[in-house]
Amino acid sequence: MSYVELSNWQVAFAAMLILINGVISVWLRLGMERSLLVASLRTVVQLLLVGLVLEWVFRLDRWYVVVGIAAVMTLIAGWTAASRNSKTYPGLRWNTVVSVWASSWIVTSFALLVVLRRTEHWYQPQYAIPLLGMVLGNTLNGISVGLNTFTDSLLSRRIRIESLLAMGATRWEAAAEVVRHAVRTGLIPIVNSMMVVGIVSIPGMMTGQMISGMAPIQAVKYQIVIMFLIASATSLGTVSAVLLSFHSVFNAKHQFLHGRIAKRR
Repeated sequence: MSYVELSNWQVAFAAMLILINGVISVWLRLGMERSLLVASLRTVVQLLLVGLVLEWVFRLDRWYVVVGIAAVMTLIAGWTAASRNSKTYPGLRWNTVVSVWASSWIVTSFALLVVLRRTEHWYQPQYAIPLLGMVLGNTLNGISVGLNTFTDSLLSRRIRIESLLAMGATRWEAAAEVVRHAVRTGLIPIVNSMMVVGIVSIPGMMTGQMISGMAPIQAVKYQIVIMFLIASATSLGTVSAVLLSFHSVFNAKHQFLHGRIAKRR
C-alpha cells in the first residue's frame, strides 16, 4: 500500500473549497470574509513552517533538539490554556504550564518507553513529537474548560462558600463541590469523543495513517492508544490545574481569597 503524493496544484484545488465559506459569508452578510482570508493564509503558512521544521528535526534526529521543541510546544500550550480563561489570578499561568507539562510529559513518556518500547531511541521524532502534540492539544482544552468552570463557580457560589467557612468548615469542605464540578466539566469533551470515535467520526491520526498506506487494523490500534493517552493526560492535567488553583485562592487559614480572582482585561 502506498499514498498519493500531492502536488502544489492539487493542494491549491483543495484550497478553492474555502470559497464556499466566503460565498456564505457574503450571502448572509456575516462580515467574515477578511477573517476567512487571514485564517486560510495562516493555515498554509503555519503548516508549511511546521513541515519544514519537522523535516529538519527528523533529519537531525538528536535528543536535545526533540526535547527543546517539546519544551516550546508545552510552554505555548500552557500559556494558551491560561489565556483562554475568562478570569485570572496571580500564578494562573504558572499553574497551567506546570499542569500541562507534568500531565503530558508523564503520559507521553509512558507511551514511548512502555507502550512503544522505544527505550534506546526514545526521542525518535517520528513518534515523540506527534504523540506529544496530540496529547498537548487535548490536555489544554480540558484544562481551559476546567479552570473556567472553577473560577466562575467560585464567584457564583461565593456567599455559600464563605458561609460554610464561617461555620467552621475547612477550605476543602467548602469548595469540594466546586472542584468536583470543574474537573467533571473538563473531562466531558474527551469522554464524549471516546463515546463516538469510530462511529460518528474517524480521528485525524487514523485517517492519515490509512491514507499513508498503513493497514487499517494497525491504524486502529494506534488510535486506541492515542485515545487512552489523551484521556489520561486530560484527567491528570485538569485535576492538577484545578487543585493548584484551589490552593491559590484558599490559604492555609481556610480563607477564601476571592479578591485575587479578577476578570481578564
